[in-house]
Amino acid sequence: MQKTILVTGASAGIGKATAIYLAQSGYTVYGAARRVEKMQELKSYGIIPVALDVTKDASITACVEHIFQEVGSIDILVNNAGFGSYGAIEDVALSDAKYQLDVNVFGAMRLAQLVLPKMRENHYGKIINISSVGGKIASPLGGWYHASKFALEALSDAMRLEVQPFGVNVVVIQPDGTKSEWGNIAVESLMRVSGKTAYAGLVTAFKKSFEKVASNVPEPIVIAKLIKTSIEAKNPKTRYSGGYMAKPMLFLRKILSDKWFDRMLMSQMK
Repeated sequence: MQKTILVTGASAGIGKATAIYLAQSGYTVYGAARRVEKMQELKSYGIIPVALDVTKDASITACVEHIFQEVGSIDILVNNAGFGSYGAIEDVALSDAKYQLDVNVFGAMRLAQLVLPKMRENHYGKIINISSVGGKIASPLGGWYHASKFALEALSDAMRLEVQPFGVNVVVIQPDGTKSEWGNIAVESLMRVSGKTAYAGLVTAFKKSFEKVASNVPEPIVIAKLIKTSIEAKNPKTRYSGGYMAKPMLFLRKILSDKWFDRMLMSQMK
C-alpha cells in the first residue's frame, strides 16, 4: 500500500528537496509550510501543498485533520520545519528565544502527538525528526538554536523508547552544512542581534568562517537521500548524519574532551 508522508518546512531547502525526492519515489507526499505560495511548483511533482504554521496549534491541528480526512492517516512524519536564530545568549531577547523553541521543538512535538494515535492503531509509523550536527555540538553565538536541537534529540530518544512497542520508529537526522536559506537567515540574525555589541569581534570571525565554507556545502538532496533510507529501512538506525563535515565533527566531539574540542572549534574563528 502506498504510504502517505507529511514533510514540514517544504517551501525551501531540505524540506523541498525531500518532498520532491520522496514524491518521485512513489510516495503520496503532503508538503507543509507557512508560505503556501512558495510551494506551488511542487504540484508538478504530485506533491499536495498544505498550509502550516507550527507555532499555532489551530494550524497544526487543521493540517493533520485535513490529511486524515483525505487519505485516512499519516504514515510517515518528517519534522523538518525549523530555523536558526543566532546571536550571543546575552543579546538574544527571551521572546525570540521562545519563538526559536516554539518552531524547532514544540511544533514538531505537537505534530508527533497528533499523528501517533493512528500510527499506534495501524501498528506502523515513522517519525523522522530533522535535528542537526548542532544537536550534539554547541558553537558560540548559536546557543538558543543548539538548545532547540539538543532538546529535539532528547525528546526523540525518549519517544523512540515509548513508541517502539507499537511498531513506530523514531529517527533523528543530523545534517551539517547544506545549501539552503538557513545559513543566510542565521547570519542575518547574528549581525542584527550581536553585530554591534561586546561580541562584535566574535561575530566578525564567525561570519568569515561561515563564508569560507559556504561554497563547499552540498545540495540538500544528500539529506533527502538519508531520509529516504531511514524511511525504507526495516530496522532503521536511531541517527543518520550527512552534509559538510558532519561525520568528522561528530567523531571529534565524541573523542575529545570539552576543553580540547573548544580549542579546536575556536581555532576556526580567527
